[in-house]
Amino acid sequence: MKRLDELVAAKLAQRKEQGTFRSLTTPASLSTGSEGQIDFTSNDYLGFARSVELKKRIAEAEKEFSESGVGSTGSRLLSGNSKLAEALERQIAAFHGSETALIFNSGYDANVGLYSSLGRIAKYIVYDELIHASVHDGMCLSRAELKSFRHNDVASLRMVLSELEGPAIVAVESVYSMDGDLAPLKELVAVCKEFDAAIIVDEAHAVGLFGKGRGRVSELGLEDEVYARLVTFSKALGCHGAAVLCNDNLRQFLINHARSLIFSTFTSNHSLLAVKCVYDMLSVHDYSNLNISRLINVFNQSIKDMSGVRKIGGESPILGVIVAGNAQVRAVAAAMQNDGFDVRPIVSPTVPKGTERIRICLHEFNTEEEVKGLIASLQKALKHVG
Repeated sequence: MKRLDELVAAKLAQRKEQGTFRSLTTPASLSTGSEGQIDFTSNDYLGFARSVELKKRIAEAEKEFSESGVGSTGSRLLSGNSKLAEALERQIAAFHGSETALIFNSGYDANVGLYSSLGRIAKYIVYDELIHASVHDGMCLSRAELKSFRHNDVASLRMVLSELEGPAIVAVESVYSMDGDLAPLKELVAVCKEFDAAIIVDEAHAVGLFGKGRGRVSELGLEDEVYARLVTFSKALGCHGAAVLCNDNLRQFLINHARSLIFSTFTSNHSLLAVKCVYDMLSVHDYSNLNISRLINVFNQSIKDMSGVRKIGGESPILGVIVAGNAQVRAVAAAMQNDGFDVRPIVSPTVPKGTERIRICLHEFNTEEEVKGLIASLQKALKHVG
């Protein structure tokens, strides 16, 4: 035991030396970021995680479904299934324009289950080079041959697919979690159709924001052209869990082969009720005058006026600037945190070396004054560190 613990300690020391050591922080409350700072880091884009109305709806739903109990009591295939879960899946599928849906405990579980199981019958998985880590972990558990293509590069995807013989899966995100940019979904779908490849779209950072909450696949009318979609409840929807949107064949296949579903206790009834309530709210949410759209424009214009700054994103609430070097980006983040803004440095190897960045998430509850204050703090920190 001592020898192993010495190796663990050495690995931690190595991370600290390289500037890649991670630690947990605790927000002071849901209405602020860490230690009372203004939240520009959470994925709570629409503010549902702090919504008084949603909290009230969940409490009322728990009274209505009091006979459901608290926990699921087991895996979905044993004792964990319920009429509530199946009704919620029908509600989710109908909202997103999908034939069916299958709920997983998290987006990570969904991606691991989806790619590890499908990758045992598909010969290839072709993925965008910036695809999420959960997809990588699922692919690593598969038996498929893995091929990457350049980020958001349609010609690169076509070249890769043209060299393959056999069934292939193409893995992309509709909105990328670190860069905040949008995938050219129409063009990617067309190439996949040309080569009879099955495209799977991770909509984790698009649900609740695009297509009147339904995601970018629905916004672009591509529901019937995409083999499967992943939607998460833990970002703009302010809850927890995820679902795979798919046809009934794939749903039954995952029930039989996705180990992250089969061998895991199913999510609690409380979580299911929370998701039901937020989908009830989404169905009547007013998307005609979102504050977050104005804030994105304010941020983009302000950054445009700053010379020598390399901006990230621009079309989604995920924004930021490149600050190359782990030590440098940590210093900029620390300075901004001292000014009262909760932003986080994204260091390598989470992102490629030289593309370390301050990742900034805008929210419906942020104000224009807060965004302008954030920009002023960023400008000051960049001058100080540079």
